[in-house]
Amino acid sequence: MTDGDTRPGPSAATAPLRVLIVDDEPLARLRLRALVEANPEPRAIVVGEAGDALQAMRQVQATPCDLVLLDIVMPGGSGLKLADELRRLAAPQPAPRVVFVTAHAEHALRAFEVDATDYLTKPVRRERLQAALLRVAQRRAAEPVASTGPVLVVSDRGRVLRVPVVEVLYLKAELKYVTLCSTHGNWLLDESLAELEPRLGEGFVRVHRNAVVARSAVRALTRPSAGDGDEGWQVQLVNGDTLAVSRRQLPAVRDVLADARDT
Repeated sequence: MTDGDTRPGPSAATAPLRVLIVDDEPLARLRLRALVEANPEPRAIVVGEAGDALQAMRQVQATPCDLVLLDIVMPGGSGLKLADELRRLAAPQPAPRVVFVTAHAEHALRAFEVDATDYLTKPVRRERLQAALLRVAQRRAAEPVASTGPVLVVSDRGRVLRVPVVEVLYLKAELKYVTLCSTHGNWLLDESLAELEPRLGEGFVRVHRNAVVARSAVRALTRPSAGDGDEGWQVQLVNGDTLAVSRRQLPAVRDVLADARDT
């Protein structure tokens, strides 16, 4: 979900998902290919097909992919066993995600024991496939990348964006959502502030029970309205926004400003 300016900037995850389709029925593979390639967002391309588990493993080892759409009941080897082998693949690249596509709904529990991202039953509906692809794209975007450092993953009209933590100015809890304000735009997140704060690292300071701010974004501490004691303080940020500062967090904000003056 988004709010305000949502220009993705250089951190957007624009590369399409690379998909391998594994099913012993050629017509089933053909239909899945059509659904994948017609999916508007996230974008996906089919990089290969396989009719059994052995052929699928060879394909994965020869052609990198992000996702395997995998049938469960196939001649020559179970899709469940293949999924277990796929998640044990060694580096240098992450193992592909697995989404089961099967007519056998009774295997769902076992499927998630091998870390399947989703479980679709045939005939596959377009909207269910899109939801599964979006889930895979979100997980792929959340995987750590050494060159960019920690990221927060946001969804913007079906696209999955990676927002580097170094670009985050603040997070503010409002009603059911948390607003993420970055140097490239604002987004609404479904996660709580308590869940998000540990991912930010030491470069952030809590200024209120509903707000966490990047230390580098703090510019001034002001008191625009009269109040009793330490009430009524606000922190001014580099982008012009202001956030309320609670009495409890006032010393921490003052320490941030003191550290900035000393450097």
